[in-house]
Amino acid sequence: MNQAGEGIPGYTYGTSEVATSAVSPEELDMLKISAGFTQEDERYLQLAGTVLQGQTAKIVQHWRSGIIAGIPNLARHSRSPEGDAIPQYLANSNLRFEQWILDTCFRPYDQDWVNYQQEIALRHTSVKKNQTDGVRSTPYVPLRDIIAFMAVINETIKTYLAANGHTQDEIDKMHWAWCKSMQLQLALWAAPYADGTHAPKEW
Repeated sequence: MNQAGEGIPGYTYGTSEVATSAVSPEELDMLKISAGFTQEDERYLQLAGTVLQGQTAKIVQHWRSGIIAGIPNLARHSRSPEGDAIPQYLANSNLRFEQWILDTCFRPYDQDWVNYQQEIALRHTSVKKNQTDGVRSTPYVPLRDIIAFMAVINETIKTYLAANGHTQDEIDKMHWAWCKSMQLQLALWAAPYADGTHAPKEW
């Protein structure tokens, strides 16, 4: 499996540390149908992965330093409550962010993948935020910010998908497959936020 680095701090994909999601394989299949996510999209995501795998650090740096850092309501989520930088927290989460790109493209969308989408979501709610790295930061990331920022992720990734000289049709299909995956992931991430017993008023 493609890795953004060795021994990524807090990266627990496929381990017993990750709880089983209540989303069934049948429900995942229905979500795929709702998003129009097909086997052709799986193939183009694999192709996208081969293009993006050498660029993940640059992409995350673009998102984090080039965009998020200039948006106070987003940047605060990787800082202390007083607004101070937490360099190790940022470094660790950046590596996980890189790995998320690779997982999006290369991992089979099976039970382990669904389970880890739940884990990602929980780490953005008050249930688990800050625990992975043992830091003091904001108690949660509002779901609305995650949904809204996905527009930026989808827009900016297209430049990186064009880096290997593929045809415009191939680039468009890779990009469309990526966008469909983002919709699937957003749908899965919303589940913990929708459970008021876990993340009340964290929209």
